[in-house]
Amino acid sequence: MRPRERIIVFTGAGVSAESGLRTFRDGDGLWEEHRLEDVATPEAWSRDPELVLRFYDERRTQVRKAVPNAAHLAIAALQDRFEVDVVTQNIDDLHERAGSERVLHLHGEILMARSSVDPGLRYPIMEDRIPRDARCAKGSPWRPDVVWFGEPVPLIPVAADLVARADRLVIVGTSLQVWPAAGLVHEAGPAAMVVLIDPGEVSLPRPGIRHIKTKASSGMPELALEWIRSID
Repeated sequence: MRPRERIIVFTGAGVSAESGLRTFRDGDGLWEEHRLEDVATPEAWSRDPELVLRFYDERRTQVRKAVPNAAHLAIAALQDRFEVDVVTQNIDDLHERAGSERVLHLHGEILMARSSVDPGLRYPIMEDRIPRDARCAKGSPWRPDVVWFGEPVPLIPVAADLVARADRLVIVGTSLQVWPAAGLVHEAGPAAMVVLIDPGEVSLPRPGIRHIKTKASSGMPELALEWIRSID
């Protein structure tokens, strides 16, 4: 029996948006009526940590109310026939709730907190609200386990290694505008099959990409069914 092909699914805000989660992607500088500079930067945390905590508490409540959509479920279904890793820019847990077993969150996880002085100290958040009196093992307050604008993305090398070993790469729900994550497509080998699912006109970053011009919740199930049938 031949080894199972390896699929990397790289997902962005468009996948979460179809589950009703608003994200920063429209270019107006606002996220849920807040300026990014006020809620999603290290400077914002230094200036007004309570505002930042309230903002992410609200996002966490929304995430827990949201449910996976057809795109999440189709990605998970690929695991029956392929080796699948999900690399996501999204901070929600909808991939996991849909059944995906290997998910790499490039930009952090909304349901986790971490030390404000040591990124390696991470803690699950059991309620919607980060406890204001919570302290890490080094005595510093908890902050959201989210990569803010202006911070490095430490998992990029791990993601790049996954993409480099892919037989098939699916890019869905992202127009490849957020860096450094957008550069991951260039890590795919020359023989890898690359598919982009996005309803808009996207400047394709390399030749040979198949562009399926539809939204994630319709394009991903269609592609998953096509690929599963091709090996059955």
